[in-house]
Amino acid sequence: MKKSHPLRRIVLAGAATVSGIVLLLTLKPSSDPAAASAEGTPQGQQSVAPQGSGGVQAGNGGDQTLTGDVVKTDYGNVQVRITMSGGKITSAAAIEAPSGGRSTEVSTNAVPKLNQAAIQTGSADIDAVSGATYTSGGYKKSLQSALDKAGSSSATGGGSGSADASGSTGGSTGGSTGGSTGGGSAQAKTLTGTAVETDYGTVQVRITVTGGKITKAEAVKSPSGGRSSQISGDAVPKLNQAAVAAGSADIDAVSGATYTSGGYKESLQSALDQAGG
Repeated sequence: MKKSHPLRRIVLAGAATVSGIVLLLTLKPSSDPAAASAEGTPQGQQSVAPQGSGGVQAGNGGDQTLTGDVVKTDYGNVQVRITMSGGKITSAAAIEAPSGGRSTEVSTNAVPKLNQAAIQTGSADIDAVSGATYTSGGYKKSLQSALDKAGSSSATGGGSGSADASGSTGGSTGGSTGGSTGGGSAQAKTLTGTAVETDYGTVQVRITVTGGKITKAEAVKSPSGGRSSQISGDAVPKLNQAAVAAGSADIDAVSGATYTSGGYKESLQSALDQAGG
């Protein structure tokens, strides 16, 4: 009996040692998942941050976004926003247009056409959309005010082509395109004639004169509404072209637009008088 006591002690000691080792082994892995999750959190945060900052930088670009004045019409407000790049209109949108009832249908049909026309012509000298006379008129005014903010050289859009065609004005036009407020502004003048009342509406002409020659002509006001809109849409571009070609107000009237032609010539002459011509 006395010899069995040491054996029991050895067995008990061995069992205690084994249970102690097992206990340590079961406690040790519990710290690993915590460490793993702690490392996983920063990785997730770092992957999001660069994506957000990169998207903002990519959207900046070198384009110039300009918003025109709010123009009130009989059917609601019209306001145009354009994007310009390299002196040209690359995007146009009406951020305000008449809405409600029939006006919504008219705006939905007219605005996309006006946007496209603005980009194609590069100026506010665009035709009114049939059946949307008031919306078209408000659009053109707001568009012109946006172009004015970009400077008279940008507002001429395709006008630089007519200036190049005149030959001698090519160099001065190139200078004014870079910045109308710089040296080019001393040579290029934008002049607006008096508003002339006709039996069918008001006509007012704006011209750009460079080196004593007309390089750009546009009607900022013309008869509109019903048949008048169609007549103006046909006659005004021809009158603009004739004014640039003749370099004076001595131009022929457009057939079927006698009153509009007469008012145009009178307003054009008043603009030329301001230039000393």
